[in-house]
Amino acid sequence: MSSLPSLLPEDPAAPFPPVEQALRQPDGLLAVGGDLSPTRLLNAYRHGIFPWYSPGQPILWWSPDPRTVFDTAEVRLSSKFRRGLRRSAWTVRADTAFADVIDACASIRRPGQRGTWITLDMRAAYRQLHALGHAHSLEVFDGDRLVGGIYGVAVGRMFFGESMFSAESGGSKVAIAALAHHLHGWGWPLIDAQVENDHLVSLGARRMPRARFITHISALCESPGLPGPWSERVGDWPAARLAEPAPALGGP
Repeated sequence: MSSLPSLLPEDPAAPFPPVEQALRQPDGLLAVGGDLSPTRLLNAYRHGIFPWYSPGQPILWWSPDPRTVFDTAEVRLSSKFRRGLRRSAWTVRADTAFADVIDACASIRRPGQRGTWITLDMRAAYRQLHALGHAHSLEVFDGDRLVGGIYGVAVGRMFFGESMFSAESGGSKVAIAALAHHLHGWGWPLIDAQVENDHLVSLGARRMPRARFITHISALCESPGLPGPWSERVGDWPAARLAEPAPALGGP
């Protein structure tokens, strides 16, 4: 295995190196360079690869091992949080405020993090994917105020989560739980959460060996998906619905 990541060719349709060539330190660094064109990004996600870099760096492409995932039937909300949602007037919508969600994810302050990896170029690239029907957001509203959200990329029946935020306590929890609820209802079993952190684990995220993850997404990405806006599919969905007990189903 090389001690340096691969340099990507200029052709956005060129294949990525096999993920098995990703570095152990830093975990998952596979390639450098290229661009953030829709062709390159969709090709990356189909193969379990995502971009993640800081301002001033070249584009870095990652495929960590293990991968962090959610089973869409098993996102956990505490009993106390669910009880509070019974009285909630929050509503959940999809693809009505994509740019606002990605901007909020970029600007929200996070413990232990200085600056943001969601650069202006990244925001522009994912807005383009959204316009093409491949990137989606779930938004949590208190009246007309955006209080939480999540965005990511859908390929086939696989959703690759990118980032989420809360402007009010619990906003991101409602966003990921509502996303999982709808995806599960559509027959989508997994959400990619990329890299583990305590917040994701508290919501039910688990580790999956990269080889197993790649096997799962290879089949899911080839399955018929739901391209185009999801706004009508989700509608104005009451967050209070999340107070209902979650089904006890397993994932892959």
